[in-house]
Amino acid sequence: MTPKRPTLSWYLDRFSPPEGLLLLILSVIVGATTGAASVFFVKLIFAIQDVAYGNFSEWVPFLGKWVYVVAPVIGGLLVGPLILMAQEAKGHGVPEVMQALILRGGRIRARVAAAKIMASALCIGTGGSAGREGPIIQVGAALGSSLGQVLRLSDERIRNLVACGAAAGIAATFNAPIAGVAFAIEVLMCGLQMRAFGNVVIAAVSASVVSRSIIGDKFAFQVPTYSLNSPYEIILYLILGLTAAIVGIMFMRMLNFSEDLFDNWKFPQIFKPAVGGLLLGILGLAYMNLPNLSFPVGSAAHGTGLDTPIPHMYGSGFPFIEAAIQGNASLWILVILIFLKPIATSMTLGSGNSGGVFAPSLFTGAMLGGAMGHLFSYWFPAINGNTGAFALVGMAALFSATARAPLTAMLIVFEMSNDYFMILPLMVAGVTASYFSQWLHPESIYTMKLAKRGVRFSEGRDMDIMQGVKVSEVMKNKPVTIHKDSSFSELMALFQENNLLGFPVLGDNNKLWGIVTLQDVHRVQSEENFSSKGLTVADLCVEDPITVFPDEPIWLAIQKMSPRDLARLPVVSRDGTKTLCGLISRSDILRAYDVGIVRKQRGQIVEHQVELRQAKENGYVEFVLKNEDTCNEALVKDLSLPDTINMVSIRRGGQMIIPRGSTTLKTGDVITVYGRLKDIEGIKDMLNTCRI
Repeated sequence: MTPKRPTLSWYLDRFSPPEGLLLLILSVIVGATTGAASVFFVKLIFAIQDVAYGNFSEWVPFLGKWVYVVAPVIGGLLVGPLILMAQEAKGHGVPEVMQALILRGGRIRARVAAAKIMASALCIGTGGSAGREGPIIQVGAALGSSLGQVLRLSDERIRNLVACGAAAGIAATFNAPIAGVAFAIEVLMCGLQMRAFGNVVIAAVSASVVSRSIIGDKFAFQVPTYSLNSPYEIILYLILGLTAAIVGIMFMRMLNFSEDLFDNWKFPQIFKPAVGGLLLGILGLAYMNLPNLSFPVGSAAHGTGLDTPIPHMYGSGFPFIEAAIQGNASLWILVILIFLKPIATSMTLGSGNSGGVFAPSLFTGAMLGGAMGHLFSYWFPAINGNTGAFALVGMAALFSATARAPLTAMLIVFEMSNDYFMILPLMVAGVTASYFSQWLHPESIYTMKLAKRGVRFSEGRDMDIMQGVKVSEVMKNKPVTIHKDSSFSELMALFQENNLLGFPVLGDNNKLWGIVTLQDVHRVQSEENFSSKGLTVADLCVEDPITVFPDEPIWLAIQKMSPRDLARLPVVSRDGTKTLCGLISRSDILRAYDVGIVRKQRGQIVEHQVELRQAKENGYVEFVLKNEDTCNEALVKDLSLPDTINMVSIRRGGQMIIPRGSTTLKTGDVITVYGRLKDIEGIKDMLNTCRI
């Protein structure tokens, strides 16, 4: 028998490097690789652009302005087959990264990186109205995920490497490492632990160093020095933020409408990007026939510049953004592009082309800010000459409105422009736009696509999963309790014996009276003239606490806990007698999330296995092992399971375990069994008869 060749994970297990050192090295590798990929990606876009609107125009000069139609169509025809190779490369990519982070432990297929780079470069280079940041975020995330999977790391570390790749993508593409870190925290991870935060920073720095060493240390835009002429000018930036929220929602709804239209169209998927390119080309051709258009010459940050002018809404549009923030764009063009850029982006990405929405959001914001700057300077002559400043702030405001990431928006515009004097307007407009937009439209441009798939995120978790898990499935059925008439010393002894931080307080006949926590004890002890003599639990507990019912979904328990950040809730019967049924805490909610994930994954499997759906007498059931279950610490081989029931999986601490005879059951395990439904009804009783 041929011996198995050692793998990278084998060497990792053999040498066992320190955790901090390993993650540091991996972060540098992911960051540097993503930085190199970003440089290659940007240069590939410029090369395709030179061919599409430079060489191609020379080869077929008779096309004239019709090149603006032909080039996007050809690009769409080339993108179609690439999208079929990896469906994740379709659209703007960030929602797919978010879904992989939350639902699949950060696992992304390696082929996504190659497909995304080629498809996005072809789309943007031939004129597709999209940004290059979304693709490179997905590419960096795929590289980080692939490295983690090759080394067989845990889900938590793979997620960390995915965040490293995403931050590196932003850092390299926009020369903005701080904004890259903020994007990973604010948009993808919904908060990071400090040790994970350090790895993301290292990856962003590595990507930025690689990018700068190749293309130079240059800011994305050359911005004049702006400043506030008057403190009252902040009010105008506040108005800009409110307007940006409305325009941002318009952009999101246009994109959503276009995606629905193309997704529901019975037409071969391989040709849909070409149809989007045709619609974009017609729009671009009409735009190029408008009078008095001016075209800024491309800079080194945006490309080498072409003899053939390109419609302003084509590609990422960076050259015209620079013209707007320098105050060199006329009002009527700015107003037109506020609407044309979202339309062009919706045609491009809605049809299945590949690219990002980051740059289109910045472009639309610059147009909106520039237009409002012109109007403000007309109404308030004192701010004349500051119109470009409103374009600069408009970029941050509109991205905040669409992505709900004001910190990222503020930092990326600051780093791309190197203009610190505008930090106050950036903060005011960005936060205003984000909050107002969220109030008007609950989903962001990144979560909107996932919400249509039934995936909704809150604090980094899919909250739809929590709708299908009941409180009774994960609550503690026999919580530690104390009577309201118990003495203070009895209460302190109970705290010491159980190492718990709170207990339900009972009155007579097992009725819930209140709840007492260690915090209540500390509050009473801190009072002057404190004396425990004669003090009872009823004197310091919280009477009539917030409760939940056993048949309510976990999501409702989370809602009740959130306003006051409660750590536990008593569970009472629904008959109005306040009979205590159990207690649910934050740790129980985490287990409920595992139950929901298993249930959702099972549902996805069943959808693709018709024979399981047809077997009405068979089914699945999941449950959580609790402290009081007697089968804790038992071996699977010792369970008294009938032949008609099979244990499918055990989910423990975010990891899926395939049960073997030697597998030991532990408290908190989410167990899934499959078998005959009438036998499954008594599964808990069977498990409680195991030998321990």
